[in-house]
Amino acid sequence: MPQFFLIHAGRLFDGINPEFREDEEVLVEGDTIVAVGRDLNRPADTEVIDLSHLTLTPGLIDAHIHTDIFRWQDMYPLLAASPNWITLGHLHTAQRTLERGFTTIRAMGLLDPSFGIVDVKRAINQGYFPGSRMVVAAHMLGAEGSHADYSQFFVSNPGRADFIQMPHIGSGADHFRKTVRREFKYGGDFIKFFMSGGFATPNDGPEESQLSPAEVEAIIDTAHRLGKTATAHVYAPPEINLLLDYGIDGLEHAAMIDEPTARRIEAAGVYVIPTFSPYDEVIDLDEESLKKKPPEFEQKLRTYALKLADSRQIMADSKIRLGFGSDLVAVHQAYESWYEYACWLHAGIDPFRALTAATSVNAGILGLGHRLGSIEPGKTADLSGWARDLLTDEEALSECSFVMKEGVTYPTNYPGN
Repeated sequence: MPQFFLIHAGRLFDGINPEFREDEEVLVEGDTIVAVGRDLNRPADTEVIDLSHLTLTPGLIDAHIHTDIFRWQDMYPLLAASPNWITLGHLHTAQRTLERGFTTIRAMGLLDPSFGIVDVKRAINQGYFPGSRMVVAAHMLGAEGSHADYSQFFVSNPGRADFIQMPHIGSGADHFRKTVRREFKYGGDFIKFFMSGGFATPNDGPEESQLSPAEVEAIIDTAHRLGKTATAHVYAPPEINLLLDYGIDGLEHAAMIDEPTARRIEAAGVYVIPTFSPYDEVIDLDEESLKKKPPEFEQKLRTYALKLADSRQIMADSKIRLGFGSDLVAVHQAYESWYEYACWLHAGIDPFRALTAATSVNAGILGLGHRLGSIEPGKTADLSGWARDLLTDEEALSECSFVMKEGVTYPTNYPGN
C-alpha cells in the first residue's frame, strides 16, 4: 500500500470557509493530511486519486444517531431482542454510515440493555471491522415513566414492565450521580439524558418536565466533575432555561423554542442539535410518511405542528451554534443521514451552514476539532466525495462516490460517477 496519496478534487469544501475551491489537491501521508493546495510537490511513491469530477468535503459527522436498529420497521420488536442482536445493530449502522460518507457518528443508546455500543466502538477503533468512528452515549438517562423508559410500552402488564426496567432509569439525585459514574466507568463518552417527554413513546408528551432541578444538577455536575459533557433531550422553553441555569453543554432537538430562549442559547454559546428530520413530515405535510409512524407519534406531531414550524424558522434565523444530527427512528433508516441535509435546505438554511455543521461544528461538539472536521494539514485524512451539486440538490448527500477514513479508502453506497 502506498504511503502517500495525492487526491485531485474538482471542487473542495474545507469545512470552515463557505466556498468551494476549484481544482485543489490534498496530499495524504498515512492517516494524516500533510498539504492542501495546487501543484503540490509529491514524493516518488505517491498514488494519485483523480476526483476531478467530484466535490470533496471532510468526512461528514452525524451528531445524533440511534445505531441499535437494523431497520426502522423493527424498532419496537427490539424491545424483545437479545443484547447480542442489538450489538450487531450498532455495527450494521456504523458500516452503513461509513459507506455513505459519514466517517464519524455520535451514537445515542436507545434500546441496548448492555454496553454493546461501547464494544462496537472499540472493535472499529482497533480495526477489526470497517465502520464509522463512534462517539457514544451508552444509554439514555431518564426518570421512571419518562421518554427514556421503554418499559412504558408494557404498562398494561406492570410485572413485566418492572422486570425489564433498565438500571439507567430511576429517580433522585443520588441515583443519577451513580448512573453517570457508571456510564463513564464502562466506556461512555458523554451523557445524554431526558429533560422532556417526546413524540415516539405512547404515554408522555414533549412539554412535560420529567426531571427535578436537583436531578438535573446532579447529572450535569457529576459529568463536569469527571471532565465530561452532558446533553439533554428537550423541547420547550421552561425546561431549556432550567438546563441553561445548571450549565448544560448541549441541547438535542429544542424544537419548540421561542425568540427569548433562542437569544439566551446564543449568549450562552450552548450548541443545539436540531434534528429536523423527525418533524419534517408534519411541517411539509407529507401524509404518506406521517401514516407510517406509530399512531401516538403521528398525533403528537399534528398537535404541535405549528409550534414545530415556528421554532424551526427561529432556529434557522438564529446565530445558535447548530450541529447536524438526523435522529432517524421512523420512515427513514437510521443510517440515511443525508435526509437531514435535505431538511436543512427545506428550512431555507444556506447549504454551507449545513455542511459546516456536519463537519467543523460537529467536530468541535464531539471534542475532536483538533483531529477532524476540516481539510487542513495536520488533520486526520477523513474525506468524502460527492458527484451531485451540494448547493442546489437537496438529495446530493444520498449518493457518496468516495470515502476515506484515516487514509484508507472504503467502498461507498454509490460507486457510479
